[in-house]
Amino acid sequence: MLNGNGDGALPLASLNHISIVCRSVEASLDFYQNVLGFRPIRRPGSFNFDGAWLFNYGIGVHLLRSEDPEKLPKKRAINPKDNHISFQCESLALVEKKLGELGIPYVQSGVEEGGIYVDQLFFHDPDGFMIEICNCDSLPVISLSGEPIMACKRAVTLC
Repeated sequence: MLNGNGDGALPLASLNHISIVCRSVEASLDFYQNVLGFRPIRRPGSFNFDGAWLFNYGIGVHLLRSEDPEKLPKKRAINPKDNHISFQCESLALVEKKLGELGIPYVQSGVEEGGIYVDQLFFHDPDGFMIEICNCDSLPVISLSGEPIMACKRAVTLC
């Protein structure tokens, strides 16, 4: 038994960070700070490669400069069914307004389940990594097995 559920799964607590390989650490740093609101944090000095660490909303974003930026995939059409990371927001209208002001192309989508509607906005970071902003917390999280699902939130204050 590896976790409290007795199902043999790894004893995970929460998502710690995502790593994104980028063409330009500077361009990605600007995007993740000024568009998504992440804040730079100290990165271990023992790394011998270019990158940056950011943190906010209980999650870290680690930017890693590509060893061969020309071999990174080019941006494709915005596709809600592509790999992406999703962030909950307070107001999709404000997010949509800000994306418009910044000239960031996006695609609107939505989900309906049992009369509950979720609105979604999808767009790319500078390297084509997909970002979703949604009001997904209106959808209940219901286990298919009927067992309770534990939520884990960790707040970290940055000075």
